[in-house]
Amino acid sequence: MPEITLIDLPYQSSLLPFFQAIRHLPYPAILDSNHEHFPDTQFDILVANPLARIHPKSHNTLIDWRDKVLYKLSDTDNPMALLNELYTHIVQEGWAKNAPTDLPFTGGLLGYYGYESGHYVEQLPDSVNHDIQLDTLSMGLYGWAVVTNHPRRSTQLVITPWCSLEESHSILSLLQGAQQTTENHQGAASEFRLNSRFTSNMSATSYAAKFDRVKAYIQAGDCYQVNLAQRFSSTYHGDPLTAYQQLRAVCPTPFSAYLALSPDQAILSHSPERFLLCDKGRIESKPIKGTIARGENPQADKQNADTLLESKKDRAENLMIVDLLRNDLGRTCLTGSIKVPSLFTLESYANVHHLVSTIEGRIGSRDQAIHVFHESFPGGSITGAPKIRAMQIIDELEPDERSAYCGSIVYFSTNGQMDSSITIRTLVADQGNIHCWAGGGLVADSICEEEYQETFTKVGKLTHTLEHVFLK
Repeated sequence: MPEITLIDLPYQSSLLPFFQAIRHLPYPAILDSNHEHFPDTQFDILVANPLARIHPKSHNTLIDWRDKVLYKLSDTDNPMALLNELYTHIVQEGWAKNAPTDLPFTGGLLGYYGYESGHYVEQLPDSVNHDIQLDTLSMGLYGWAVVTNHPRRSTQLVITPWCSLEESHSILSLLQGAQQTTENHQGAASEFRLNSRFTSNMSATSYAAKFDRVKAYIQAGDCYQVNLAQRFSSTYHGDPLTAYQQLRAVCPTPFSAYLALSPDQAILSHSPERFLLCDKGRIESKPIKGTIARGENPQADKQNADTLLESKKDRAENLMIVDLLRNDLGRTCLTGSIKVPSLFTLESYANVHHLVSTIEGRIGSRDQAIHVFHESFPGGSITGAPKIRAMQIIDELEPDERSAYCGSIVYFSTNGQMDSSITIRTLVADQGNIHCWAGGGLVADSICEEEYQETFTKVGKLTHTLEHVFLK
């Protein structure tokens, strides 16, 4: 029976030099943990050149096979149904059943779900302006990967039986030819320039009117919380990877990722938030609700952190989302397995403190991780509660699509493992336009000026860095 092959490589503290070596291949992606700062993410993953890609286009779901069809799939226009079916095929492969479980990714599905993928889960209105050319979702089936385990200081090339001998030799040659560099020098950077400052799709007056509308819905009993977001846009020329590397240096986050979708389309994610993890049958979600700016000195910083920890409003808002996620996970996890091991934990990042809680459950079989993901998508921390009504209100009030923002970057591995982020603090580069978003959960006692300012606090590290470095 064929088996997965593991080839030891020199330990890479960052896979960005390797990414540079393989980025000419189709659909390269790097999941980039910034491991020194964050113990929750201990692995980096690099892939490229998928055997197939599933993506919706013009209300149809396309499957682009690289050369031959590996699996016969049902005729359906729901990409999530196709992905469920494909993943079941994958984990039932004889060699996949023996895939090592101490690695997070041993080949399989990897890509992104845009926020609007929620329309494949629930019947929702769609009245926003669609001006971004990215697919609603794009998942590649990858036959090889480079995986770094930072605690073990090991880097390995993972080759599945899907990968031909010729391709495996080619990939190994590219990696061996890459120049090993340090964290402070990630390889040759290409030019990137912003053409203008970022501007919002909402004025302060417009935001206030939408804020009042949300408060009216809450007071009428329609909902408890709605996440209202602004979009900030500019134009650029050059290589978005250069922008990603600059932001990575100043905004270390545990769920950083760079996905190159075409020569002029990319996702640059610097997310602090995990959506769902599946680790040997254990499902974990870590929603963020509650944010405050870092202080200008240690004393002010501690005072801000204490203020957030003691905030009744933020704790109540966080608890709403914990209850929502307990309900979402209860759809697919084993009965009685849902637990909340931690509530209202402080996590600190370059520009903000966050309140984070943890919800856990268990699944009964290796192919269930993708079902848990689909039934829970999108994450409740970026919609509001109840989820469907909050999403209806978001569609009504936000003028433009969210695209990759508030969706997820995710992998579903042949060994049954899964991990995913909530794509906040995320930029989309699209044919010379670059967008990023920031929002916050509005509740009954929210104050408009504070919520409006919070969006700038969240996005400022991204926009100000790019404007300072790349706007000439």
